[in-house]
Amino acid sequence: MVILDLMRAIGTLSVGQTADIAATSDDLDAVRRWCAHTGNTLAGAEFDHAGRGHVVIRRGPAPDPRLALAPDRMPGARLWLYTNFHCNLHCDYCCVASSPRAARRELGAERIARLVAEAADWGASQIFLTGGEPFLLPDIDRIVRDCTRRLPTVLLTNGMLFRGRGLSALRAMPRDQFALQISVDSATPALHDAHRGRGSWAKAVSGIEIALAAGFRVRVAATIAESRPDTIVALHAFLDGLGIPREEQIIRPVAKQGAATSGVQLSRESLVPEITVTVDGVYWHPVAASDERALVRRQIEPLRPALDEIYRQFCNQWAHTQSRLTLFPCA
Repeated sequence: MVILDLMRAIGTLSVGQTADIAATSDDLDAVRRWCAHTGNTLAGAEFDHAGRGHVVIRRGPAPDPRLALAPDRMPGARLWLYTNFHCNLHCDYCCVASSPRAARRELGAERIARLVAEAADWGASQIFLTGGEPFLLPDIDRIVRDCTRRLPTVLLTNGMLFRGRGLSALRAMPRDQFALQISVDSATPALHDAHRGRGSWAKAVSGIEIALAAGFRVRVAATIAESRPDTIVALHAFLDGLGIPREEQIIRPVAKQGAATSGVQLSRESLVPEITVTVDGVYWHPVAASDERALVRRQIEPLRPALDEIYRQFCNQWAHTQSRLTLFPCA
């Protein structure tokens, strides 16, 4: 686990500062490779007769930014839960191919509460609830309350169901330790509706306005197939006008997963993991939550073995790969 300790430490250092990291003599070769990859310096190492000791790392002049992971992006910090897979929309680039015809495949409120409690005890720091469309669940407000009692929680939604039962559920959700992330792909309806369905843009924007008026923290995520500068500038300006802070505006590319026939090619080997649980198992990353190649463990509970395994695999992957690891911005 020394590689993850190094990544944690390097993110807290300024150039030229040093940190002592517990290590063994068996770790020394991996530490040297890590320093070579990142441009940091192995400033010293000391071990006793049993091979236990420490290494001293100095942050070098040009560390590789892929490895200065913020604490909230370390493997295991984020836990993603696919509450369900059915959806009121049929987006043509949905990474898990959700739609009105998709099987429900729900985790269930009681199991979600257990998973969140176990993840919190393990060391996770944030929960992300996604689908499908979570507001199709009659107990989504209970699920959110259970999650926020343990950890800060973000709920991803298309924002279209804030009426009737959905509006009642929204109003019953906590405001503390909670945010809604609503999908809006463009500053005008054409592009958004072309991918998500006619009329969906207006309903999503209305959903943002309803949530803000009800006192919720709202983030907005845009999935954009062709990242044209004018499109992105217009989107930022539009979201600014709605009152969404820039740091809460997320723009991400289409990933070639699920329903998408084109987009960014991602693999388990190239992604920094964000541990993801669906009713089918534990996956490496939410963008690949229906990809058998990203399946880590079929058994969901207990969750700790999967958390430990992903941690271990990431350490091993990083120590031996020469490729750039990607932080894919689902949220």
